[in-house]
Amino acid sequence: QRCVVLRFLKSPPNQNKTPEEILHHLQNIIHFGKHVMKQFFGENYVHHGEIIQLPLDFVRQLCLKIQPERPECRCDKDMDTLSGYAMCLPNLTRLQTFRFAEHRPILCIEIKPKCGFIPFSSHVSQEIKHKVCRYCMHQHLKVANGKWKRPSKYCPLDLFSGNKQRMHFALKSLLQEAQNNLKIFKNGELIYGCKDDQDFVSDWNELARHLKPFFFPSNGLVSGPHCTRTIVKELIHVITMALLSSTDTCRAGDMKTVPISQGRSYCEASAFNKELVRNGKDKLESSGLPRGCLLYKTLQAQMLDMLDIEGLYPLYSRVEQYLEEFPEERSTLQIDGPYNEAFYEKLLDLSQEDDGTVAFALTKVQQYRIAMTAKDCSIMIALSPCLQDECSEQRPVVLTSKSRFTFSVSVLDLDLKPYESIPHQYKLDGEIVNYYLKNVQAKEDPVMSNLFKENEDCTLVLHKV
Repeated sequence: QRCVVLRFLKSPPNQNKTPEEILHHLQNIIHFGKHVMKQFFGENYVHHGEIIQLPLDFVRQLCLKIQPERPECRCDKDMDTLSGYAMCLPNLTRLQTFRFAEHRPILCIEIKPKCGFIPFSSHVSQEIKHKVCRYCMHQHLKVANGKWKRPSKYCPLDLFSGNKQRMHFALKSLLQEAQNNLKIFKNGELIYGCKDDQDFVSDWNELARHLKPFFFPSNGLVSGPHCTRTIVKELIHVITMALLSSTDTCRAGDMKTVPISQGRSYCEASAFNKELVRNGKDKLESSGLPRGCLLYKTLQAQMLDMLDIEGLYPLYSRVEQYLEEFPEERSTLQIDGPYNEAFYEKLLDLSQEDDGTVAFALTKVQQYRIAMTAKDCSIMIALSPCLQDECSEQRPVVLTSKSRFTFSVSVLDLDLKPYESIPHQYKLDGEIVNYYLKNVQAKEDPVMSNLFKENEDCTLVLHKV
């Protein structure tokens, strides 16, 4: 029996769309996944689903049943109960490639890795953006605004580094402060996720209880903190190996890659990096990601943001000005779709020489929207125990000290970011940077500069008098 997920469109109250508009919107989502994101990520990683129509009575009953379960932060939008249209998607908390394991216990880790590079654009006006990543800066603004109680030690650049030591640190930080960047499911049920008031030690003990049968099936370990730490360490190892694996032979065909070396490979605000500086050690450069793994493909798509929002915003304004004069051109420019092969082809132009045309500006705007989508996607790693005689070359396997798992890696949350959200992104970028400069860097600079000085050779310079 196939396990599927139904997805309904949501919209703010009193902004209900017609059934035709709902259908068109869902078709756009599917075409975008099928014709654009599959080209970036590969056949096995993207599951675009299909549109189905359901009896309205069933939809209304379903809505009433799930409404109490919806997170409070999501209740500002109403679920579509008038059109009957929905997207039918595979349940990505299940293994996607091997039906034999569906009756086995399945563990699934969902990670929202966020942006894995530091802007390299010459349009960046504040030097801090060349040193500290967006995620680490944004953490402080989110805490100030009351979204989270404390900042996370997670830094996306550590996860995307390909260096196992840095990746382990990043994943451990996510487990300590999950926020909405990490969730763990067992047999499709959420067992670990974002609780802002969590005491991660007691939560880790509870998590270890769930995970012990997966990693130590013979129950050879005693209980207690040692057992918990060992199980968490095994979990981090498995996640790292799955993220570095390549389970898709499909390469992004015509896509010329953006040189990853353009940006610096570490973030000065990373807790891992600060620890190295305190200990007087050299910075660990990235080991580099294997080209076929999903993290590498995600980073490539993210790096279509070549101009940064500061360089992109004037180009957005150029397109807006053109649309004010010629509003009928909006459909010709494919701003709202269709997201087909022709749309994808235009994304392949990586030139940065502005010829002053609307065509150049629009290409950069569309590339930025793809990059924003990739910066906000989620990676799902589904794991199921597998016996030695079941393992073959056709099934990717990851080993731990006492177990072996077959696994699948998928990507979701691939809806194209709205064209209309660009002014908000521009404004938010300024708020994040200004808050960080005034409230964080000003306090940290004297401390960190002293640490850097302590770890530098002393040079005596003599001047003629």
